[in-house]
Amino acid sequence: MSHHRPSTSSESAPEISLSPKDGWHCSHLYYRFNRHRLASFSSADVSTGKSQLEEILDAEASEAPQRLQVSVVSGHKADFGLMLMDPDPLKIDAVSQKIASSRLGPSIEPGYSFVSVTEVSEYVPSVEQYAKRLISEGEKKDSGSYEAKVAAYRKREPMMRRQRLTPDFPPWPATCFYPMNKKREVGENWFSLPFSQRNQLMAEHAKSGMLFAGKVSQLISVGVGLDDWEWGVTLWARNPGFLTEIVYRMRFDEASARYAEFGPFYTSYITSPSEMLEHCQISDS
Repeated sequence: MSHHRPSTSSESAPEISLSPKDGWHCSHLYYRFNRHRLASFSSADVSTGKSQLEEILDAEASEAPQRLQVSVVSGHKADFGLMLMDPDPLKIDAVSQKIASSRLGPSIEPGYSFVSVTEVSEYVPSVEQYAKRLISEGEKKDSGSYEAKVAAYRKREPMMRRQRLTPDFPPWPATCFYPMNKKREVGENWFSLPFSQRNQLMAEHAKSGMLFAGKVSQLISVGVGLDDWEWGVTLWARNPGFLTEIVYRMRFDEASARYAEFGPFYTSYITSPSEMLEHCQISDS
């Protein structure tokens, strides 16, 4: 007979939850329509299926994840894409299950997915670390310039961290997603570098990104332990040309040029569910 000894307060078990301690779950999902199969559907089935899909992909619906974005994808990799975010991963997965179970489901084929969570990178400095960096870059402590920069960073840091953990999607039309790793090759092993060197390289990388403030917004989510790639990069841009410019510019930074490996790129354009169906020529006539 086994006996279970009740735990004391000092032995309390970790909290059991599907929600991250900080941040949200994030999924990028890409689909294509099987036109041959769709051609066998009746007009009534297509009409009903379109209505169902619009309801499933309604970001304002009561059962929708905290964030739901629909886009049409350029090229042959997919017809449409979804970006979904929520504290509950099952709420995100429920969307893909509803799509598969809908009237149009048999004609909608999953093509690619990436599962991740949001985080505040270890390379994002605290106010104290930022102040030390200013001094290392030549600022004099207690100078007017130093005080102004520290005060400005202290003011924007909470918003910056919130935007990394529970981001609002910018109202910009073009978006691009790609997964990436840091290399583990002999002589180019990112994870064998001391933190100070990695931090310096990422600070340089971040400065390149800042050149595109007001043009491109970026979100890095973590796939480590969850998917095949370590990170997912989502970019939103005011114009598609800015996507090319920022990726090209940042690839010259040592953190990218020497240590980064990239997966497939999915470029798409934000639409409503009904606009996506119209663009993909899903007609019941």
